[in-house]
Amino acid sequence: MKNVKNRVLVAMSGGVDSSVAAVLLHEQGYEVVGITMRLFDNPFKNSNVLNKSCCSLDDVNDARKTCSVIGSRHYYTNMVDQFKNKVMNKFIGEYQKGRTPHPCLSCNHSLKFDSLFKKADELGCQYIATGHHAKISYTNNEYKVEKAKDNSKDQSYVLFTLNQEKLKRLLFPVGHYSKEEIRDIAKKYELSHAEKPDSQDICFIPKGNYRDFLKGKVKPIKGSLIDETGKKLKEHDGIHNFTIGQRKGIEIGGLNKKVYVKEINNESGDVTISENESLFEKKLIADQINWANGFIPENNLKVKAKIRYNAIEKEAILNLIDEDHISITFDDPVRAITPGQPVVLYKEDSVLGGGIIKETISIKEKSNV
Repeated sequence: MKNVKNRVLVAMSGGVDSSVAAVLLHEQGYEVVGITMRLFDNPFKNSNVLNKSCCSLDDVNDARKTCSVIGSRHYYTNMVDQFKNKVMNKFIGEYQKGRTPHPCLSCNHSLKFDSLFKKADELGCQYIATGHHAKISYTNNEYKVEKAKDNSKDQSYVLFTLNQEKLKRLLFPVGHYSKEEIRDIAKKYELSHAEKPDSQDICFIPKGNYRDFLKGKVKPIKGSLIDETGKKLKEHDGIHNFTIGQRKGIEIGGLNKKVYVKEINNESGDVTISENESLFEKKLIADQINWANGFIPENNLKVKAKIRYNAIEKEAILNLIDEDHISITFDDPVRAITPGQPVVLYKEDSVLGGGIIKETISIKEKSNV
């Protein structure tokens, strides 16, 4: 179908952000078409648990009601199998390897945006929009993802895999508003879910306990908790139960100090524990690299790097190892650099690119890359 210039497909989860995204685009004169993706079969029967997640019937109804208010079509599509294969199975596989994944990034990169663009073309939509808290700018023939107005809600971190081809058709309307302003707009349109709480957990783990989710889904790699000298302290039931920087659940009799997970070896099964001071490193190696503008930057480039969703960006130097590996050296040591997590690079408020953390390198060591 030929795309209609002002027609936009809006991904609607039933939350207030995506609902207001649809409302704002309607106000701006776009022909809005709403779509809600069913991503997984929610096993929880308790409505309080369901409402902390997504994919409940209430969420679908909230999206439909919003479309009804602004006179828009609404579609519902089943993506359960694709979500399981591309997001949930990857999540399980990463923990199996002793890494800590970011499933929202996997969903955006491997499933959500590609599926939305395909559906947009089927429905003749020139653009797609989501409720992400981020902005898109266009200067010097280049599209850029920029931080949201409301820095406390900024989601640019999970959007570093977007390329120019996608960015030119993407709209992030709510990135120009604070959360309070977004809720006020929802109230203005008398949306019943204007005060719906923000989701805090991984959508398919609404109770927040990933270890319960992994039970029976991973083949445990068992091993030992060891100290930094290699001394064995006790056995453990599987490396999937640990993440870098973790303190909770590490109970070792006779230790009169706080200890944390410093390193996970997925071959031996050994988990190294240390005091907090040993968690600080200055250098990391990342792979699965994407540059927002499609061009590889220069070496020794000063950037700001962010190593987890709620972290603050830190000053660092970017160097290229090869086409798919980079090194990031921080000006000052940062705590608990975690393999499997994204590292996202910024120039001022714009996303330069990023990758997935592969390993940390002590300054005295050499990388095996």
